[in-house]
Amino acid sequence: MSSGSFVEVPKDLLNEIERLEELFTVDTAKLKQITDHFVNELEKGLSKEGGSIPMNPTWVMSFPTGYETGTFLALDMGGTNLRVCQITLTEQKSEFDIIQSKYRMPEELKTGVAEDLWEYIAECLLQFIQTHHGDVTKLDKIPLGFTFSYPATQNYIDEGILQRWTKGFDIDGVEGQNVVPMFEKALEERGVPIKLTALINDTTGTLIASAYTDTKMKIGCIFGTGCNAAYMEDCGSIPKLAHLNLPPDTPMAINCEWGAFDNEQKVLPRTPYDVAIDNDSPRPGQQAFEKMIAGLYLGEIFRLIMVDLHDNHEVNIFAGQDIGKLRRPYSLDSSFLSAIEDDPFENLSETRELFQNQLGIDPNRSELELIRRAAELIGTRAARLSACGVAAISKKKGYKECHVGADGSVFNKYPHFKKRGAAALREILDWPAKANASDDDPIEILAAEDGSGVGAALIAALTLERVKKGNMHGILHPENFKDTV
Repeated sequence: MSSGSFVEVPKDLLNEIERLEELFTVDTAKLKQITDHFVNELEKGLSKEGGSIPMNPTWVMSFPTGYETGTFLALDMGGTNLRVCQITLTEQKSEFDIIQSKYRMPEELKTGVAEDLWEYIAECLLQFIQTHHGDVTKLDKIPLGFTFSYPATQNYIDEGILQRWTKGFDIDGVEGQNVVPMFEKALEERGVPIKLTALINDTTGTLIASAYTDTKMKIGCIFGTGCNAAYMEDCGSIPKLAHLNLPPDTPMAINCEWGAFDNEQKVLPRTPYDVAIDNDSPRPGQQAFEKMIAGLYLGEIFRLIMVDLHDNHEVNIFAGQDIGKLRRPYSLDSSFLSAIEDDPFENLSETRELFQNQLGIDPNRSELELIRRAAELIGTRAARLSACGVAAISKKKGYKECHVGADGSVFNKYPHFKKRGAAALREILDWPAKANASDDDPIEILAAEDGSGVGAALIAALTLERVKKGNMHGILHPENFKDTV
């Protein structure tokens, strides 16, 4: 938007808008520089020495064919809900039936005792199986894929050593431990007929679920409260697994955990607002990329700008008004910015109402213009930086054409995120202009399939399939697979 749009805006406010534009605009040259550094960091994460991006091998060792069959359970342990699904992969290629139930995750369990958490989860699974199968004593054990989307080390597909709790969980005695035996003990005590086949991350599930219905899918991404990506690597390109002597062309899904990109602060164009967010976060110096693009932080960047312009600049926006509510950290989430960008009225009346209702602030017309521009700049920067990660994996793997499956609240709900990300990909990868506006881009970012449900079930199916064929790599307890294979 050129400053010509701001005819009525006073000069001092216009200067502030221009300052924000300089701070938050990421040009093509910068996008390319970030992408090239990103490729190097992905490589470093796969090396023996490792790097900031963990690049965790997941022991998911093939894409689905679409011909997988069988009945599987999937458990998704999120921050607010526990979701249990039964997925039947049918004889029809790439088709499935799903039954699911959601159970609330009680707040007190998130900071309570570990046993209580696992007992509650086992109870929910028992209820689900009783509802859909009746007498549990007459059932064979059903294979389960467990979506455990917390940072975890996986030396095996049926193991997950929790690195640290996130999403409001803080239970003593679990960090640094393998969560699988805790979970299995609770199942056994209640006689729940389940065999844990695979522990997965939602991003890996997103990749596999999307590839099940679309063979062009090569990358799975999450752009939500947090951010992440997964893709399929060749074992020969993973030096940190060289000691296992896996055949070099064997595939291995990698869960990048790319929120940690550029923790060393070499290329990302951080503003004073990004620095403030990092300094005041529980883990300064960590998750540098995530703090610039993920939903959890977009509203906070905006809030810091507003407070700064009220307190420290001559413009003194919202002069004479009480901005007490605006001073509360993390009181605005990304949906607040979505609403500003979605305001269809030229006089931005919906934005004004939003500020009045949520913050007790009544912005004038010029301030509303600044508010709108600030939201656009933050949202655009997030989409453009996100594209650097997708471009980096594509460059590393030599993908000239493919589909990328994306999920998460920012991707699905934030206005213009997809369009802005696509434009940035075009700039980074030097695609020629389209002949027709309706033509597909060589690399398309599309809405993903259900990763934590269908993806988890598919990974359970793929794991059983490879064990059946004698591929026992990354299986901690082969004996557990005997009665399910």
